[in-house]
Amino acid sequence: NNEKSVPKLLIRDLKFEKKSLAKLMFSPDQENHPSKAPVKYGELIVLGYNGSLPNGDRGRRKSRFALFKRPKANGVKPSTVHIACTPQAAKAISNKDQHSISYTLSRAQTVVVEYTHDSNTDMFQIGRSTESPIDFVVTDTVPGSQSNSDTQSVQSTISRFACRIICERNPPFTARIYAAGFDSSKNIFLGEKAAKWKTSDGQMDGLTTNGVLVMHPRNGFTEDSKPGVWREISVCGNVFSLRETRSAQQRGKMVENETNQLQDGSLIDLCGATLLWRTAEGLSRTPTVKHLEALRQEINAARPQCPVGFNTLAFPSMKRKDVVDEKQPWVYLNCGHVHGYHNWGNKEERDGKDRECPMCRSVGPYVPLWLGCEAGFYVDAGPPTHAFSPCGHVCSEKTTAYWSQIPLPHGTHTFHAACPFCAHQLAGEQGYIRLIFQGPLD
Repeated sequence: NNEKSVPKLLIRDLKFEKKSLAKLMFSPDQENHPSKAPVKYGELIVLGYNGSLPNGDRGRRKSRFALFKRPKANGVKPSTVHIACTPQAAKAISNKDQHSISYTLSRAQTVVVEYTHDSNTDMFQIGRSTESPIDFVVTDTVPGSQSNSDTQSVQSTISRFACRIICERNPPFTARIYAAGFDSSKNIFLGEKAAKWKTSDGQMDGLTTNGVLVMHPRNGFTEDSKPGVWREISVCGNVFSLRETRSAQQRGKMVENETNQLQDGSLIDLCGATLLWRTAEGLSRTPTVKHLEALRQEINAARPQCPVGFNTLAFPSMKRKDVVDEKQPWVYLNCGHVHGYHNWGNKEERDGKDRECPMCRSVGPYVPLWLGCEAGFYVDAGPPTHAFSPCGHVCSEKTTAYWSQIPLPHGTHTFHAACPFCAHQLAGEQGYIRLIFQGPLD
């Protein structure tokens, strides 16, 4: 009734918000039947993107992917095993309507394991390929890249059909991960060079070229989380210690007491991109983008000041997360003193990279501060008081402390801690710093 007295803009925004909420709530399959909200198994979030891909999220290529219960089950489970003596025989077995995994033992022998439909599970596939069997297309993450053109020149190490996640359609909706995905002919081929073996119960198993690594955090994904141990997952979902290098022929030792079951906060590394798995329940306890926006407004309302220019500082809106604003806060990474941008203490002999803080004279990098906008990376809903070094992404203290302890796979045999929002390798003693604001905030 009061529509006339409310400004037009507000009404339009309210309608727009309702639309957005509907989009958030329903997967494309359920949009036509909104009476029943779909079951969400969880979400995969790619590390290194602060809320969206540099050129925007499009179709199956985006920075986060939600797994919803499918209208019709599409899971598969192993059934018949064939031992074929010639590749021709193996080809005859692998018809296009039948899921199968082929293990080439030698030119003369291939073992083909047929997979049959499983009405109790849903399957989701992840990889670099844009072919239709892939639900979530993932490309190599280039630390701090601002556009996709930065990522195209790199020779990808992510497998075209990297892995598959199988979710139980009934509560508790358990999600399990397996190395390799089925291609357009519904096949997985492990060639002669791939690591493969016969298991004690006569089944076949193997590893993919660069492997699928998983780390389950201890104490879940909470403010008490601690890093777990990185493991490798086989094609059949068994758990192994890491190989000497990513593509070594020799597999690691089987870890009997661990499983391929994903838990809230599990990390999946595909050798070129790392994904964070968040369960639907875990996400319900995570701060929302609205909460982060409220924290941003709260920090700006306190009107922090630059101690040199005395001008008021403000974090730019989340939409403008890549353009340095004139009110943008900057920080000296060695001491944490927050300023506005100024040319003070820029010594030419220091290459312009290191600057001297006017407050305490400590010398170090001087960078703009950015809010961490990807809510799924936060372990708590604390205020944005700390920043990762050297990138300047700001979030809660417990979130910086957690990510700074996690060794993320890098290349084929090294690990290092990195900022979850931009994938930059962390620097300094801790990898993060407490921010010291001048004015009412401190």
